Amino acid sequence: MKSTLLAVVFLFLGLQINAQLQSPEEFLGYEIGEQFSRHADVVNYFEQVAKNSPLVQYHTYGKTNERRPLTYAVISSEENLQNLEKIRKNHLGNTGITASEADADKAIVWLSYNVHGNEASSTEAAMKTLYTLITEKQDWLENTVVIIDPCVNPDGRDRYANWYNQVKAEPYNPLQAAAEHHEPWPGGRPNHYLFDLNRDWAWATQVETQQRLKIYNQWMPHIHVDFHEQGINEPYYFAPAAEPFHEIITPFQKEFQTEIGKNHAEYFDKEGWLFFTKERFDLLYPSYGDTYPTYMGAIGMTYEQAGHGRAGLGINTDEGYELTLKNRVAHHHTTGLSTVEVASRNTETLNTEFKKYFDNEDLEYKSFAVKGNPDKIASLKELLDKHEIKYQNAAAGRLKGFNYSEGKRGNLNADENTLVINTNQPKGKMVKVLFEPSTTLTDSLTYDITAWSLPYAYGLEAVASTREVSSEENSTNAKITNTANPSGAGYVSKWNALQDAQFLAELLKENIKVRFTEIPFTSEGKKFDRGSLIITKSDNRTNEDFDEIVVEIANKHQRQLVAANTSFAGSGPDFGSPEVKLINPPKVAVLKGEGTSSLNYGEIWYFFEQDLNYPLTSLNNDYFKNFDLAQFDVLIMPAGYYSSVLDEDTLKKVKDWVSNGGKLIAIGSAVGTFAGKDGFNLEENKSEAKDSTATENLIPYAQREREAAKDMITGSIIKTKLDNTHPMAFSYGATYLSLKLSRDSYKFLDKGFNVSYVQKPEIVAGFAGSSAIKNLENSLIFGEERMGSGSIIYMVDNPLFRAFWENGKLFFANSVFFVNNNKFRL
Repeated sequence: MKSTLLAVVFLFLGLQINAQLQSPEEFLGYEIGEQFSRHADVVNYFEQVAKNSPLVQYHTYGKTNERRPLTYAVISSEENLQNLEKIRKNHLGNTGITASEADADKAIVWLSYNVHGNEASSTEAAMKTLYTLITEKQDWLENTVVIIDPCVNPDGRDRYANWYNQVKAEPYNPLQAAAEHHEPWPGGRPNHYLFDLNRDWAWATQVETQQRLKIYNQWMPHIHVDFHEQGINEPYYFAPAAEPFHEIITPFQKEFQTEIGKNHAEYFDKEGWLFFTKERFDLLYPSYGDTYPTYMGAIGMTYEQAGHGRAGLGINTDEGYELTLKNRVAHHHTTGLSTVEVASRNTETLNTEFKKYFDNEDLEYKSFAVKGNPDKIASLKELLDKHEIKYQNAAAGRLKGFNYSEGKRGNLNADENTLVINTNQPKGKMVKVLFEPSTTLTDSLTYDITAWSLPYAYGLEAVASTREVSSEENSTNAKITNTANPSGAGYVSKWNALQDAQFLAELLKENIKVRFTEIPFTSEGKKFDRGSLIITKSDNRTNEDFDEIVVEIANKHQRQLVAANTSFAGSGPDFGSPEVKLINPPKVAVLKGEGTSSLNYGEIWYFFEQDLNYPLTSLNNDYFKNFDLAQFDVLIMPAGYYSSVLDEDTLKKVKDWVSNGGKLIAIGSAVGTFAGKDGFNLEENKSEAKDSTATENLIPYAQREREAAKDMITGSIIKTKLDNTHPMAFSYGATYLSLKLSRDSYKFLDKGFNVSYVQKPEIVAGFAGSSAIKNLENSLIFGEERMGSGSIIYMVDNPLFRAFWENGKLFFANSVFFVNNNKFRL
C-alpha cells in the first residue's frame, strides 16, 4: 500500500513539473524566429527549464567583460544526472587524465552556439533544441550527456540584437537595401575587445575562452559542434570538412564526420533544404571551435547556416527567395538534434575510438625543449596551464634534436630556464600541434594562418627531440623582494620582456620619472643592455615617497632592481649622459570606426588595457578631421583604409602634427596610406607587370583560384634582419621571426631607419606562394621615418596579431615609449 502511494505521489509531482515546464514560445511570449531574444531572456529561459525539468542542470561558468553571465546546461536522463560525476570521471579515464572506476558507456556531446555575436540564429535554436531534447527525445538521453552553451559570445550577441531590435522596420523589411541589413562598425561578430572568439581557443587570450576551457577540460567531449552563419546566398554547410586536414586527425575522426553529415542529409533532403559539404572549412589552424576539440580527441565540426548579420528577421536572397530567421533556426535545430541522435546510436564506438586517440606512442617527436628569457618562459607556462598541459624542467646537459633556430638537426644546452613538454601525456597530440616546427600542408588553399609554432611565437630557442628528454619536477622561482636604498643615486632594471614594459607603464602612471639607455653600460658590477631602465633620485627629488613607490611597484611586477649607489657608470654612459634619455609619459590615441580593421583596433585596445595597463584614448574616424591632435604624443592607425579619413587637408594636419613632435604608428594595411604620398619616403615594391593576354587569360577557369595562390601568403613565419641598435628593436637579437599575414611589400626607406627588413626571403614555416615570396625581396618590415621633430613608424607586419604573437609585443612597447621620445612635458 505504501509503495503504491509513493508511486502516485511521484507521478503527481512529475505531472506538476511538466505542467510548469514551458516551451520557448510560452516563456518568451513570441514564437522562436519572430524576434531576436536578448541574452538575459535566454538565460532566464534556461533557468526556468532547469528549475522545472529533472533532465537539466544549468550552471554559470563565468562573466564577460561587460558582466553578462557565461553559462552551460547539462542534459541527460534523470539517472545519469544523479551519477554525473561518476560518468564524467569514467569518461576522462579514456583520456588518461583521471583514473576511472568503470568503463565509460555514455556519449558526451557539446553544442556551442553564437561564438560570433551577429550569427544570432543559433542561440534561438539552442532554446528550441533544449526543449525538444527533454520533451521528445528522452530516449537518446539514456546513454548520452548533452552539454549546451547557448551563447559563447553574449557581449557580441547583445550588440547585434539590441541594434537590430532598435532599427528594424515593423513588419521587418526583406529588401537588401534596408537599414536593418547593414550593421554599423564594428558589428556584432566579435566580443567586447573586438576579438574573434572562434580564433582564440588555443591562445586563450580572452576571458570567455579562459573560463570556458576550465569546463571543457573537465569534460573533453566526444563530439563538439560550433554553430555559425555565412553569406545569405549560401544555404547550409555541415561536415565532412575540407582539406587540408592536419596529419594528427585520425581516419575515424574523418569517417565519423561523414556519418554525421549523411544523417543530416537525410533530414535536409526530406525537407527539401539545400546544403553543401567538404568545399570550404578545413581542419588545420588549431584555434577554431572545430579544430581545437578535434586535436583534443573529439569529432569537432562547424555548421554554417546562411544569414549572418545581414539577414535580420528576413532578407531577399539573390536567388529569388526570402531567407527568414525561422528558416535559419529550423536548420540549426535539425542538425543539433541529428548530431545527438548519431552520438546516441554510436556510444560504444565513440568510447572505443576516443580511447585510442590518446595513445601517443606513434608520435615522431617525444619531447619539445624550450629555453630563453625567464619572463617569456613564465608566459608560456601560463598558456600551458590554461590547457592543462604538463611540463617539467630539463635536466642539465646538451639536448639533441631539430633545432628551431638553425632549421636543421642540432643541439640545445639546457639550463635552469629550459622547459620540457613531453608528448607522452594525455594531451600529447595537442602538444605536437602547438609545438611542431612546421605544419604539414596537404593543400595550400586554407582558411587561416598556416604557421603558429609556440617557440617562434614566444621568441624562444627550442629543439624537437625524437627521444624523450630527461626532465625533473618544475621548480618554483623564488619571489623577488626588493628593498629601498634611500642613500643611493637610484635604481636600474633590465628591459627584455613585456613584463618590463608593464613595470614601466605603472611607474609612469605614478608620476615616477624614468630614463632608458641607448648604449650598454655597467653599474654595481652588472651589465645592462640597451633599453634598460634607470630611475634616478635626481629626476624624482620632489617626490618624498620615491624609494617606497619604486620598490613597491617593482615587487608587485616581480622586477629585480639593482640599487645604484652612484650615477657614475663602471663603463658606458653615466646616468646624466645624453645617451640616457628621459621618457616622456606619452599620451596615446588610436583611430577607430568605419574603414578601420575592428580586429586590429581591438588588438591595440586589448594590448593597452589588459597587457600594458596604460591609458589609451580612442578617436572616431568620423570626427577625426575636426579634432586637435596637439594634446596627444602618439597616434596609432590600425590596419584599414583611410582614403575617406585622410583627405588632403587632414593629411596635411597630420604631417604638421608629426613635424611638431608627434609620433604616428601605422600598422598593416594602414602603412599603404602613406606610400607614394608627397612628403613621405615610403614606396611600394611593385611586382613585375604580367602580360595578361599571353598568360593569365589562358589559365582555365577551374584553375584560377589555385593559380592565385602563387600571390598569397597565408600567415607564414619569415626570418627578418634587425638593426637592434635602434630603440624599436631594443632587447631583440640580430634576427626576428615575423608573422607575415599579407604579400604587402615596401621598399627600404632611403631616409630613415630600416629596423626590420628582408633581403632574400626565408620562409621558416607556413605557406607563401612563389610570386609573393619573390615580391618580398628587399622589403621593409618595421621602420621609422623622421619628419621634423617627430616620427612615423611603419609596421608592415602586425606584432599584436590576436594577442598571441608574444615575441612581437615589445616592438610595440618600444615604439610607444622609446622611439624618438625625449621631449618631456613640463
